Parts: sequence; C-alpha cells; structure tokens
Amino acid sequence: MVARNGRSAFRQRLRRLRLRWIRFSQPLLGPLRRRWKRSLKLRTMTITGIVTGVMILIAGTFILTNVGDDLYSARRDQVLQDSARATLAAQGRIDASDASNRASMLALAASVRRTVQDTSASQLIYVRRQPGQAPAPDAPDDSTTLPQLVDAVTPELSEAVKQGEAPQFWQAVRLMDDSGVENPGIVVASTLSFPAGAGTYDLFIGYDLSDTERALGFISRTLALTALFLMLLIGGLVLVISNIVFRPIRVAANTSRRLAAGDREARMPLQNDEHFDQLSKGFNDMADTLQRRIDELDRLSEMQQRFVSDVSHELRTPLTTVRLASEVLKAQEHDPESSQARAIEVLGDQIDRFESLLTDLLEISRYDAGRVVIETEPTNLVALTNDVVEGLRPLSGSPIEICTDGGFSPLEVDARRIRRIVSNLVGNAIEHGEGRPIVVSVDSNAGAVAIGVRDWGVGLSSEHIAHVFDRFWRADPSRKRTLGGTGLGLAIAQEDAAVHGGTLEAWSRLGEGSHFLLTLPRAAYPGSFVSPIPLVPEDVTSDRDAVETAGGWLRRASRRLSREARR
Repeated sequence: MVARNGRSAFRQRLRRLRLRWIRFSQPLLGPLRRRWKRSLKLRTMTITGIVTGVMILIAGTFILTNVGDDLYSARRDQVLQDSARATLAAQGRIDASDASNRASMLALAASVRRTVQDTSASQLIYVRRQPGQAPAPDAPDDSTTLPQLVDAVTPELSEAVKQGEAPQFWQAVRLMDDSGVENPGIVVASTLSFPAGAGTYDLFIGYDLSDTERALGFISRTLALTALFLMLLIGGLVLVISNIVFRPIRVAANTSRRLAAGDREARMPLQNDEHFDQLSKGFNDMADTLQRRIDELDRLSEMQQRFVSDVSHELRTPLTTVRLASEVLKAQEHDPESSQARAIEVLGDQIDRFESLLTDLLEISRYDAGRVVIETEPTNLVALTNDVVEGLRPLSGSPIEICTDGGFSPLEVDARRIRRIVSNLVGNAIEHGEGRPIVVSVDSNAGAVAIGVRDWGVGLSSEHIAHVFDRFWRADPSRKRTLGGTGLGLAIAQEDAAVHGGTLEAWSRLGEGSHFLLTLPRAAYPGSFVSPIPLVPEDVTSDRDAVETAGGWLRRASRRLSREARR
C-alpha cells in the first residue's frame, strides 16, 4: 500500500512538472512549432543547416585531432632526439674524466650540467643520484635548474628509469613556470654512470610544449573561423537555392489564392522548367475551364432568376383574375353542405397558397439577384414577438408560452422581415409540435438580442437538420400541414437574418423536439456578438454536460451581461 501511494505521488509530481513545462514553453515554442509545421522552406533550411553543421563539426574534429597528434608526435620525437644527444654528450664528458675525490666529483657534476645545457634545447635539467644505492661520500649532490621540475617527476617515471632497460623514458606532464602558470610539457629520463663508486645518476630534462599548444590553438581558431565562414556561405547558398526552388511554388500558391478569391484572370506564368511549365499549363487550362463553367453557370443563374421573376410577375395577372372569379362564386348563395360550396372553399385556399408561393419566389429571386434593400426602424422585439404569437395562437393546437428575459430596448431592424422570420419559426413549431407546449424566448445582452422557438415535437435527425434551410426541402412531405407552406420559408428566414448581420441556427433531435434560434447584433457589435440564448436547450440531459463543459462560462457571462443591459 505504501509503495502504491509512493508511485501515485511520483506520477502526480511528474504530471505537475510536465504541466509546468508546457505552461512555460508554450509561449516560446508555440509560435516556432506552428511556423515549423507550416513552412516547408524553414524545414528544408533548418535540416540542411543541421546536417551541414554536423558534417563540418565531424570534419573539423577529425582534422584538428590528426593535426594535434601529428604536432605532438613530431615534437615528442624532436624532444627524444634532443635528450638522447644531450645524454650522450654528458656521458662522454663523464667517461673522459678521471675524477676520484669529492672536489673533482663536484666539478665533474657541474661540467656535466653545463654540457647538457649547451647541448640540449631545454634548460630545465634535474640530476639526482638514483634512489636505492649504497651511500657514497664522494658522490655529488642532486641539482636542478628549476625547483618545479622536481615535483613534475612522478614515481612511475622514476621506477621506469630504474627498472627499465631502454635508454630513455618519457612522460607527459604539466610544468609550472616562475609566474605560476602551468604549461604542457614532456620530461625525458635517462641514466648517467659516474666513476669512482659515485654510482648511477638519473638525468631528467623537461621540455616546455607551450609553443606547440599555441600552434594548435591557432589552428583551432583558424578551423573555427573557416567553419563559421562555410556555415554562413552554405546558409546563404541554401537561402538562394530555396528561393529559386520555392518561387514557382509561391507563384502557384498566390495564383490559386487569387483564383479562389474571385480573380478569374489569374494565371500561372511559365517558370522555364519542364515540370513546372507542365504544371503551369495544366493549372491555366483548369482555370480556363473553370472560368467557362462559371460563366455558363452565371448565365444560367441569371436566366433562372429572370425566369422566376418574370413568371412570378406574369402569373399575378391570371391569379388576380382567378381570385376575382373565386370571390364572385363565393358571394353567390350556395348550400354550405353542397359539393359546390366545398369546391369554392378549396379553390380559395389553393389560390391563397399559390399567391404565397409567388410572393416567396419573388423574394428569393431578389436575394439571388442581390437587390434586397432593408428599411430599418427602432423596433421592440418583445412587442413584435407577442404580436406574432397572438396572431398565430388561434391556429395552434399547442399551448404557447412567451418568456421575455430581455430585449426590451429598441433595435434597428426591418420589422417586416423580422416579423416574417418569427412567424415562420412559430408556424413550424405549431406544425411539428404534435400538440405539445411551445416556448418562445426573448433575451438580450450587451452585444445582441435573440429569439428562440422551442418545441417538443417529433424532432429531426442529424442528417435532416443539415438540410433544414435548403429550398423546397421537407423532412416528411406526406405530413399533414395546418398552416400550409411553400418550402421556402426557412430559406427566406435565413436570408432575412443574414441581411441584418445576424444568424439563424437550428437544433433538433428525434423524439426531443427542435429549437430555432435567431440572433441579431446591436449596431455597436457587428460580427463580434454572442447569443444570449444557448442553441442546445438546457433541458436536454444528454447534451448538458458537454455544453456546460465547453460553453458554460459563456452562458453565465451572457446572462450577466443581459442583467446589466436590463438595468
């Protein structure tokens, strides 16, 4: 149990550290990561720079290592030759001497030291009687030209020169000069045999390699500057080559962007490259084909709009004549239960529906032609909604409740078009509400006013809700209709909302009803408003957790703004 708690605490600490790292690194690495994912040029240049840098680093390290080894080897061989020459000269002086007492031995030792100094390139000399020999009264004392050289001789070197049979032994050391600065060096050890029982002496000659270190440092700096120059040169070349390589791609992207933005004359120029020129020709052929198709569609659309408009206008004259004839027939006395009376009633209803269809066709043709002009005036949307509901209430078999939490201040809108939207939404709720209650909500905040119509009827599936604003679309064409309809009501309502800068949204679920939400912005908040009423109703239990998680704070903020606006 204790181990499990310990692992859990460790995981929590790791999670906190990870979250802390994410919070710390996101402001710094976030823009760079996004730039890295979006830019092929940046990725190409970065990878090329990294590969080039690694190759230069490996090559420079290899060159520097080989040069350093060669310099050190050459200097070591020179030092060994110099030490061997000095040792032979010193031994020759000893062999030529006939010293037999202490005074002559001291003179011989001084002569040997001078010989080594004169023969060798180094003045760092240490002569000592080899340890472990029997005492000799006439043997000269140890002497050195640099006290620090005594400390540089290690026990390993002393043991090697005592036990070994080679004429010379050497060891890399750090030699300290008189100023206290340590320099790299080599100590070469050899033996000298003194006469008259004085015994064997060890000769240590130290060689300062600071000049070699300086030469190696100069080479290192030269290589570093050369590497930096190569990196800058290669970086410039990669930049130039990337610009050359990616220029056709940028041209293609800019041309496609212009074409997508509506510039029909946008074409891709030739790039003097076989493959890119083939791409340019294919792209230009595609653009020409698209332009021809767009021109054809524009002509067909214009013809369609003109046809719908002309037909709608032309049908009004015979429709007026038929209506007058219907009124004449209706004014005559008939038995209310007779078939003729029922036929006249059906004729009047169909004439009304036909006139409504013509009106909707004319309205939608105006939107298609872009000739819609709204006439705004200060309008109280609460009063407008109440008027619409009261007018439709006698036709409804469902109880209608109005909840007005806001929206009392006037809003600059085209009242006729907003009335048409609300009437259409409430009429649809009556048609599909299955006799269940209908709730019409009006609320507002600092940026917008919203009107929601909620019913608990049969609802629509997710597949059907995607087409609810399509023209002439019905989820169930065979369903009995109370208020009639042309199939254009929601399409016109959405256009009416859009022309005010607002939105008309729909939520629906089979068996749980529907909710249509109209949101209109205030003049000071065009394009940046938030609806004070959530689209997904709060009574929908299966969506409540998701809605609260994703946008609960937004609803609370909207309600707070609504209360402030009402104050």
